[in-house]
Amino acid sequence: MGKKLTASLLLVFLTVTLASAQLKVARIFGDHMVLQREKPVQVWGWATKGDKVDLTFNQQKVSAKADANGKWMAQLPAMPAGGPYELVIKSKKEEVKLTDILVGEVWLLSGQSNMEWRVKNADSAKIEMARANYPTIRHFEVAHELAFEPQKDLNAGDWKIASPTTVGDFSAVGYFFARDIVQELGVPVGLIHSSWGGSQVEGWISEKAMSESEVLNYYPKTMARSWDEDGQKQEKKLIDQAYGSADFDIKSIDESKYLVLGFDYGSWKLKVNPQGQWMWQGVGGYRGTAYVQRTVEVPAELANVETTLNFGRNTGDLDFYVNDKKVFEGTFNDPIELKLPAGTWKPGENSLLIKLGPNREPAWFGMGFMGTPADFSVKGAGRSIPLVDAPWRMMPSWQSPRTYDHFMNNVGTTIYNAMIAPLVPYTIAGALWYQGESNAGRAYQYRKSFPLLIESWRKDWGYEFPFLFVQLATYGPFQNSNQGSDWAELREAQTMTLSLPKTGMAVTTDIGNPNDIHPTNKQDVGHRLALSALKVAYGKDDVVASGPTVKDVEFKDGKAIVTFDHIEHGITIRDKYGYIKGFEIAGPSKNFVYARAYVQDGKVIVSSAMVPDPVAVRFGWANSPLDNNLFNADGLPAVPFRTDDWVGVTEGGKFQ
Repeated sequence: MGKKLTASLLLVFLTVTLASAQLKVARIFGDHMVLQREKPVQVWGWATKGDKVDLTFNQQKVSAKADANGKWMAQLPAMPAGGPYELVIKSKKEEVKLTDILVGEVWLLSGQSNMEWRVKNADSAKIEMARANYPTIRHFEVAHELAFEPQKDLNAGDWKIASPTTVGDFSAVGYFFARDIVQELGVPVGLIHSSWGGSQVEGWISEKAMSESEVLNYYPKTMARSWDEDGQKQEKKLIDQAYGSADFDIKSIDESKYLVLGFDYGSWKLKVNPQGQWMWQGVGGYRGTAYVQRTVEVPAELANVETTLNFGRNTGDLDFYVNDKKVFEGTFNDPIELKLPAGTWKPGENSLLIKLGPNREPAWFGMGFMGTPADFSVKGAGRSIPLVDAPWRMMPSWQSPRTYDHFMNNVGTTIYNAMIAPLVPYTIAGALWYQGESNAGRAYQYRKSFPLLIESWRKDWGYEFPFLFVQLATYGPFQNSNQGSDWAELREAQTMTLSLPKTGMAVTTDIGNPNDIHPTNKQDVGHRLALSALKVAYGKDDVVASGPTVKDVEFKDGKAIVTFDHIEHGITIRDKYGYIKGFEIAGPSKNFVYARAYVQDGKVIVSSAMVPDPVAVRFGWANSPLDNNLFNADGLPAVPFRTDDWVGVTEGGKFQ
């Protein structure tokens, strides 16, 4: 009894002691961290109001005082690279000790999924992980969080040392960048990784910066201020998309008519591809019950035999209807495979209607079906009919319970508030950015919104740090300039951002994958960013950090004569016959044709017999400019460009 009482009293004492503890350091500071060399370093945390806080680090001692809100901020003097050291923080009654701290170069990593992409998913992952004996590379990952107000601190995260057992979860681009910097400079590198797959640039910009800008000042006036308000806005938007008016009376809908053969599904304006997460297809965070429908053309020989309907995987509630007959009701844990008897289909056009709920496992997948295109088909009699080769009509069930997920792209600034604001003003050498895919539809606006992000972050930190970014890689169709390309226009906006001081860009059109938005060659991406860092951040002028970049064009004698920068060591054409590919040329009619191009006296001469009077030339103007084969002798690809300013396909697009 006495031992139990003693244990209970001890537990109470510990609980009271922890509850009354006031001294705290911001979450970004921890064991194994890297602090920036050769710059004053800001350290902050919280204590009892008015308390003096003393910090000791590498024989340096500084003090701070907790303000009226309990926050203290101290500044360590600039120090050379070194370590490991201890940081001891003391108040009158408490002490915090952080160990194994290095001083070196600190880089902030941000953007979307290609920055988030892990070493374990990159090319040669097993080899790279086995060789990852770089104890001076440290990685801190910021957890995905959203907030409507700037947060004081992070809720999670700690510093990891690069090793074969840990590096698999590091940002691949960040790690390969850091490895190059460690090898070139011989100093520790700390990576603060704060990215989110699929995120738009507007989520990473503060409300204050938006309000003071000319490009996004309209947005804070109407943005949601709570998740309930966001849900209401999402629903209004979805109703407007479905019926052409946000005020449409959804209570007037009789959903039983959807199940009657002959219903006019052509009146459904919403379109999705059932395969994949619908949140990326304009549906946002909708979670509930929905209907999808399409017409399936069935040949006579398939109508008279047993068929198999495969439809990927969905772990929610499902109903399948062929014409007006229900052929399945229930749930699947395994991939969906329905055996349908002969006569289920009729020769010619058939209606396939599916009523579905959100996935239960994994719940984060939300609305939609998992699988590859090959997993969606009707098979029989040796034939196979693809089912996700075109969009389906979709309609939410307004008569069923529904919610709206806290989708990271629904409300601007919310990522900044939770994932960037708590990092300010941790002293950094610079930032690496890999984003733009989710903004391609608003490329013209990105010309201003992307520079706004850079300038506002620099203003937050209080100094003009280097900002290096990756230009969009190859992905999607190979259009010509007459069709237009939103990705080409986004690349153009990125190139225009180089007008800001201390910026650098890694071009990756040669190492993308037209069939995968996540190219796995992250080694070259990290290497090219490291080249930019060596030149822009570390002043190594002899480093070639860019491929050929258009400098000037002269139209003369039916030809476009293009002059390039960054070809000090010469031009390389990656074609065994020496043909330059990727150029288009147009006359006053603005109709582009593919053009012949060759090198003469260090310049590229572009022409076509079909365009006797050229006024514009473009290079690599497609989502997937697969033909681009112009490089400099240092192995870096030419930057896609156009010389005209004719109206593009994304002009007028605005963030809402």
